[in-house]
Amino acid sequence: MDKQTTIWLVIGVYAIFMLAVGVLYSRKGTDMAGFTVGGRSAGAWISALSYGTAYFSAVMFIGYSGGSGWSYGLWSVLVGIGNAVFGSLLAWLVLADRTRAVTRRFDIKSMPQLFEKRFHSTGMRLFSCVVIFLFLIPYSASVYKGLTSVCSVILGIDSQVCMIIIAIASAMLLVLGGYIATLKADFVQGFVMMAGVTALIVLVVLSPQVGGLSQGLSRMADYMKSHQMAPLPGGAAVALVSTILMTSFGTWGLPQMVHKYYGIRDRQEVRRGTVISTAFALLVAGGGYFIGSLSHLFFGEAMPQGGKDFLVPLMLDQAGLPNLLIGVILVLLISASVSTLSSITLTACSTVSMDLVKAGLAKKIDDKNLAALTRILCLCFVVLSYFIANYPTPILEMMSYSWGIISGAFLAPYLLSLYWKGINRAGAWAGMLGGFLTAFVPAAASGFTTPNGPLYACLAMGLSFVLCFGGSKLAAALKWPGSQPDETFCKAAKKSAKQKAHG
Repeated sequence: MDKQTTIWLVIGVYAIFMLAVGVLYSRKGTDMAGFTVGGRSAGAWISALSYGTAYFSAVMFIGYSGGSGWSYGLWSVLVGIGNAVFGSLLAWLVLADRTRAVTRRFDIKSMPQLFEKRFHSTGMRLFSCVVIFLFLIPYSASVYKGLTSVCSVILGIDSQVCMIIIAIASAMLLVLGGYIATLKADFVQGFVMMAGVTALIVLVVLSPQVGGLSQGLSRMADYMKSHQMAPLPGGAAVALVSTILMTSFGTWGLPQMVHKYYGIRDRQEVRRGTVISTAFALLVAGGGYFIGSLSHLFFGEAMPQGGKDFLVPLMLDQAGLPNLLIGVILVLLISASVSTLSSITLTACSTVSMDLVKAGLAKKIDDKNLAALTRILCLCFVVLSYFIANYPTPILEMMSYSWGIISGAFLAPYLLSLYWKGINRAGAWAGMLGGFLTAFVPAAASGFTTPNGPLYACLAMGLSFVLCFGGSKLAAALKWPGSQPDETFCKAAKKSAKQKAHG
């Protein structure tokens, strides 16, 4: 069986599986609770793998691992380790149980609802709803671009055809099944990703270009010394740290990641999910960045045609991998990307339907019709993402704009609302607007071409915390309306934590 036939056969099996999952669960998400949080009954494995597959997509495997590996060499592995330690382990320890507790108690299904109920502000709900919908689109588009580069190299198919295939796959899963379908699909796709990354690491290391683990590491170390990458110069070191912080802590404020905590069944599942999520991230992210860190062994100093977005696809094409494994790797990338796309799309569209339409424009709409509207919005979101993906912005920058703007606006008020009763409406508004503008203005001023997206994202997240604290203290001192402490959320979260400690 030739290469193309083998690859398409593997992809065909995957497509049939996705269709089967969507159809199987098409009747289990007919209302908004089922469609968005799945009845809050998810176990540890499903929740953790859904979190991981939403976290890591072709953006990481193709854009970030290749670009970081080219710029930082072996240092880029620190990004994967940071994602596992800070983006998974610490995130679950700090956020998961408290978020599960308050969203369950107050029947919260989205981040805008959390802000409205915590700060008693309809304007804050509307603002966060618009920001989430608009600025998750570039992130979704970056996933398309990541898959386009690898499919065009390995399969030799037109980039537009590739993007259309991925759009149809993710739309089919979401429109048919909703949250439960994505969870079940993510569960299987998570194992596909782990197996695929493991095999990929082994075979890339054994490829002629690398020549084994010890030889590959030795050659990369020599290359880094001769090209002023060991140690990294000041500017490169700052850029590396910014990338680690943005890709690790940036997930804390992303609504599609936070959403994974809403549906966890109980505290025991949270504890188990923490371990599973961390192990998954260490293998997948650590392995992905390790592969990218070897890019100079394949290309030397000459950047291949197509730029950084084509580094990893060309590495895979040149490594002499077996046809079946190439098919599995493509399924790995498609699986990771469809999972991420599904999470992004579901979060953005359910936010609009619940927090804009149901809460304001059509208050009498019933849950069944609202779920149907959400499905239609999912289709629209997928189409918009497809068109934005054709904008000539590199994958890494496109993703960093999205993460920086959204996490810059929401991370601080979200985290502080769980832990600090003193944050009030004025402080939350100050943090939201300050973080949003810090990330958005430089990106917009450059025409969304600035290469410093991760740095601005980190500045936005840090400044947002300062403004939340300062704005809250000032409002309390001046006794502005809405500046009184609200202990409701913190009490609910603390109660859960105490029960966890004695459970």
